[in-house]
Amino acid sequence: MSDFTLRKAMPGDESIIQALLKELAEYEKLQDRFHLTQSAITRDMFGDACHCELAFQDDIPAGIVTWFWTYKSFRAVRGLFVEDLYVKPEFRGRGLGSRFFAHLAARARQANGFMEWQVLDWNTPSIEFYKSLGAGLSPEWITCRLEGEALEKLS
Repeated sequence: MSDFTLRKAMPGDESIIQALLKELAEYEKLQDRFHLTQSAITRDMFGDACHCELAFQDDIPAGIVTWFWTYKSFRAVRGLFVEDLYVKPEFRGRGLGSRFFAHLAARARQANGFMEWQVLDWNTPSIEFYKSLGAGLSPEWITCRLEGEALEKLS
């Protein structure tokens, strides 16, 4: 495994965060939905609502993970929801994704909680990676979303 440095994102990292998440959007074929600006990063990613961590190798950005805390009332337990995980292609297969997940698993365990995330159904390499970590897939849950006109109408 290559030597990567992980650290919490901080003000001044906006362009790195934006570039990595744009690459993720392109990989996921969702670039038409990518509207993240550097001002939104400044507003949202350096507080307690959304957490962002970066990986570097020799000061070169190698990957990113964003996450936030959730809560499962039936189980009375906190969850760590991984919103984004991206490792640049040239750094894949060198243990960085596993290192990100181990880092987050330690946080979730400290909170006596669990980890959860979503994966696109066509993304077989990621699905296989997650299974190799011991993750289970939850086919019984369907993601629902209200946004745009539907959200406006309901509100």
